[in-house]
Amino acid sequence: MLLPIGITCFYEENPGCIRLGIDYARSIEKAGGIPLPVAVTDEKSLPGIIKIVRGLLFTGGDDVDPSYFGEEPLPGHGEISPVRDRVEIALAKMALDHKIPVLGICRGAQVLNIAAGGSIYQDLRYDPRYKEGKLLEHMQKAPRDHPFHRISVFEETTLYKILGGRKIIKVNSFHHQAIKKLGCGFRVSAVSLDGVIEGIESAEHPFALGVQWHPEALARKNIPGGREIFTAFLGFIRAAQSSRDSAQE
Repeated sequence: MLLPIGITCFYEENPGCIRLGIDYARSIEKAGGIPLPVAVTDEKSLPGIIKIVRGLLFTGGDDVDPSYFGEEPLPGHGEISPVRDRVEIALAKMALDHKIPVLGICRGAQVLNIAAGGSIYQDLRYDPRYKEGKLLEHMQKAPRDHPFHRISVFEETTLYKILGGRKIIKVNSFHHQAIKKLGCGFRVSAVSLDGVIEGIESAEHPFALGVQWHPEALARKNIPGGREIFTAFLGFIRAAQSSRDSAQE
């Protein structure tokens, strides 16, 4: 069964290239999908992408322009890619509207949340817990496949089921921004032990999951919170495709 999965890319306007981290592609392949880089620069191409793919993976990367959630840029906000922001926000809105299975990783989870009307902290220093000295370190100085801090997973969520009923796992962490206000229809599925949101999922969409860590890196060593995410993502898409095929027979 052919399961083409669109994967958003990194846009580097200087030197002018589009690239994709190999761990994302490998994780999709090992779960039974065909990775298709989404390397478009014009929203007019997006309806064609929607027709081709069976699911969408929104990857990590630079910061999102705060104008997309109604804020002016604050100190600590990082580099942005206007083209990537424009394309991904539009694509995420289309995916949610068309009920296309979506998985958001790090920045990708934030993009899904923003597309649904939510917001993010431009920098974790603006989280009230920072001033109280209660925040953990979320930008690890360790290899990408090294589990760095623990998260608490909420019961009766899709993520809890995906992780085999684990309430606590240790994940990697490479972010200075985090989800602030939840998007419409989304709920929290996991938090780090300082309360920062680490997982979200839609209660209105068949499969719309966002995680703040990087499961594609943990999948290298089959660390909990890695490969299971992609297996569940492709498993849902495969089952949905089988149901459609059966209905057409």
